[in-house]
Amino acid sequence: MLGIEVGGLLGLLHLIVVIYAFIKIVQSGAGTLAKVLWIVVILLLPLVGLIIWLLFGPS
Repeated sequence: MLGIEVGGLLGLLHLIVVIYAFIKIVQSGAGTLAKVLWIVVILLLPLVGLIIWLLFGPS
């Protein structure tokens, strides 16, 4: 039972970080293509995409 609660908590944390990333991407001054590509990367590679975005996305 504890594993389910931790998984649910981690899932919620992941969702919050993804929503934060989407908001920051949309508000950024990057071009439309760059914004779309970042969103696609985050959607197709959920954890890896977020890590890549955190390292290289926000400037």
